[in-house]
Amino acid sequence: MSCARFFPPRLFVFSPVAALVGALFLCLSLAAPAGAADPAPREGILLVAFGTSVPEAEAAFKATDKAFRAAWPDSPVVWAYTSQIIRKKLAKEGRPVGGIAAGLAQLARDGVEVVRVQSLHVMAGEEFAALARAVLLDVAKHPGRFKAVYLGRPLLESRADAQDVAKDVLGALAGRRQPGDALVLMGHGQEKGRADLVLEGTRAAFQTSDPLVFIASVEGSRSFDELLAELRAHKVRRVWLQPLMLVAGDHARNDLAGEEEDSWASRLRAAGFEVEANLVGLGEVPGIAERFVEHARASEDDLTREPRKE
Repeated sequence: MSCARFFPPRLFVFSPVAALVGALFLCLSLAAPAGAADPAPREGILLVAFGTSVPEAEAAFKATDKAFRAAWPDSPVVWAYTSQIIRKKLAKEGRPVGGIAAGLAQLARDGVEVVRVQSLHVMAGEEFAALARAVLLDVAKHPGRFKAVYLGRPLLESRADAQDVAKDVLGALAGRRQPGDALVLMGHGQEKGRADLVLEGTRAAFQTSDPLVFIASVEGSRSFDELLAELRAHKVRRVWLQPLMLVAGDHARNDLAGEEEDSWASRLRAAGFEVEANLVGLGEVPGIAERFVEHARASEDDLTREPRKE
């Protein structure tokens, strides 16, 4: 049907120019695709961490939050802690932080259509597996609530990840560590060894950059005794201690640098080493929060759809 049929000449009481303009406007309107003016779906961010109740450790979370709000300035950023013990403690203190289900529900109330769930775990151990299960269960319980739910991977998975983190950590200590000083990083690890291989790969990446960087973990196979033997073999005298964890929380302040005789700091001093504690969580190290942002942007793992089969 031509556009002229909408404007019979006998109905025109205005000028031919006005008629032509009106006809062109209607033709363009009819020809425009129905979805051309549809806005992009609103995105929201759910940042998921184990959590902390140590006020001094929250600086790492604040730095991470700032980086995500800068990367998605028009999107709501919601936090979720996976530890029920920490959530209950914070609730009693009047500082409530919800879990994963509560965080997703909040984003839905905020009108979010596309969710980016970003793990703030350092490695994909038990905690990350539990996070993935919790998100999948919530998606299955509320089908259609979101158009897409993307799951961002933990900080350390690839060789490139380890190299980037090594550059960030070593760069932050430049000018403070003296030549010959060792750097000891405490990872969390996992009792059944599920993080061992990632920890070993990270250790190799650090030692390629600096042979005097050593990594051991609270749990897992690489123990303090093995660390002590390495330090003695390298004949170092001064040791810097730093957590290989997102926050400098309970493990960092007690197991790593505490005054108790069984802390790493106390055992190293008893073995004759000079010890400096750098109680800075990874989230406070410049560049680390941006690594998490990169993982969130790169995620193609949409949990609302079946995985593509090649």
